[in-house]
Amino acid sequence: MTLPLPQYLAMPTDSAQTFGTLRRVDEPQGKFWVIDGDPQVAVMAKRLFPGSEGRGAGIAKFSANRRTFAELVWLMHRWPLKIENRAEFEASYRETVEYVQQRQAANSSPINTVPNLVFKGELRPFQAEGLSWCLTNGRTLIADEMGLGKTVQGIAFLATRQSWPALVVAPPHLTLHWRDKLSEFLELHSDTAGPLFEDANGLKVCVISCTPRVMKGPLPKAHIYVIHYLLLKPWREKLKELNIQSIVFDEIQELRHDGTEKYASASDLATMATDVIGLSGTPIYNRGSEIWNVMNILEYHCLGDKDSFRREWCVQGGSSMSGSESVRDPALLNAHLRREGLMIRRLKADVLRELPAKRRVVQLVDSDDRVFNQLVANAVALAKESSQLTDALARGRSELEAINETRKATGVAKAPAAAAFVRSLLEAEQPTILFSHHHAVQDILLDLLKEFNPVCITGRQTREQKWQAIEEFKSGKTNLVLIGLRAATGIDGLQGRVKAVVMAELDWSPAVHSQAEDRGHRDGLLDSLLCYYLVSEQGTDPEMQEALGIKVSQFIGLMGDIPETDEDQALAMQASTQYMQKIIAKLRARAA
Repeated sequence: MTLPLPQYLAMPTDSAQTFGTLRRVDEPQGKFWVIDGDPQVAVMAKRLFPGSEGRGAGIAKFSANRRTFAELVWLMHRWPLKIENRAEFEASYRETVEYVQQRQAANSSPINTVPNLVFKGELRPFQAEGLSWCLTNGRTLIADEMGLGKTVQGIAFLATRQSWPALVVAPPHLTLHWRDKLSEFLELHSDTAGPLFEDANGLKVCVISCTPRVMKGPLPKAHIYVIHYLLLKPWREKLKELNIQSIVFDEIQELRHDGTEKYASASDLATMATDVIGLSGTPIYNRGSEIWNVMNILEYHCLGDKDSFRREWCVQGGSSMSGSESVRDPALLNAHLRREGLMIRRLKADVLRELPAKRRVVQLVDSDDRVFNQLVANAVALAKESSQLTDALARGRSELEAINETRKATGVAKAPAAAAFVRSLLEAEQPTILFSHHHAVQDILLDLLKEFNPVCITGRQTREQKWQAIEEFKSGKTNLVLIGLRAATGIDGLQGRVKAVVMAELDWSPAVHSQAEDRGHRDGLLDSLLCYYLVSEQGTDPEMQEALGIKVSQFIGLMGDIPETDEDQALAMQASTQYMQKIIAKLRARAA
């Protein structure tokens, strides 16, 4: 059912008396409406459209889009204008009316959209609603709570809109995750170079991982480009030349501070794109300057100019330049953003019936090649020496030491990326249990996450200290408890608060992971629990993933959900031994 059109959006009627002229102009920077009229009209237009340009008295020039057009129609009811581009005005009017009616329908009753067949996955109902929301609004923020599939909704949007080329901008530690998810949910072409759109064998994805100077050549043609925020500045001009049509800013809270090259580059690219989708599970909408900065990337001055926003929406909590003011009524702002089609936010509690009690997610994270190569050198030497040993027992000990050294190097090399991932959970106020095995890895994690006041339960704490750590997590004094991967036995009481379990390192035994997960997945759990497995593409992770039954693109295996029998343990040990030999072979190949 089509809802009645708002009165302010009724088509302006021709009037014998006009107060100026209205025309549409297309420029390289975008499309604009220009009012050339009486002074009071220009004054009102500049108030109505913050950021309006216009040299000379009586001139106001502002962006032409569906939101500003609705306000323009309202203005023309009070001060009729002579329209110079009648056909363009009427086309914009029809587009805006259709948009407003779609937005009204979405606000009154959720609409679920089935993604294009290019998308290989299946959306849950609330994710299909998110897709419909993005298709309706075009420039909007998906602010769902962590673990509700914002990435999947973003990919479904790209697959369904099909406005190429598209750009995905993510934090550095998530670019590989996006590459993996695009491969999982889209039919990709194996060749990232060559002619674009000339064959129907799949989409082409290009991950930009270095500066233009390092690449030394043009970007390969692709439908989707993936880049991280720190590379936006050096690639800014090249990306503008590509005429990017759609942009997905993952973890868009990365742009909550303006005045940086990163922000300026993102703003420049977003201005030129047709669709801009922001993804963020962090509840940033209660921080004044931060939410204004983020929303300004999605839609220029959709919340007015910054000074007006601070004055009308915020309570000052420091200097005007500090950005420390808070939104006076976050719920009211949330309602305004949703009503205007600028933001949709769902909590796990809202969609709990659609979620399983425990969900496992394999998260591909980056690894520091330089650090790994330095640390693995000793393991390479041990593997090489072991091949010369004739005593089977001595050779076995040497090989095991080499494997353990490689496993430690793997954990240390990916620890910064693991910390960055956990940080995103904590900033989204998700109480988290973090598991790791090596003391060196634990030390790095604790140092990089020290601002969150983590507590520890490892082999280095006394029984009293472990008890105190549990109490501090349970009472809410901290949202992060770090537990040794093989020190989880018998720990109870965390399930009342935990929302995420993170494995920063892997163990050879599925039962160890199952036991670790169960520190959160126990009687008393009030929420759906997310269990993240952070894996890298180098070191021992690939073989350990295979041994555990984990694949990056999909989760296979029960991970020890059923209690492990002696026979199961023996089979697991046999399988682990086979994968350990693969690691030894890789180390010896490095030594060759």
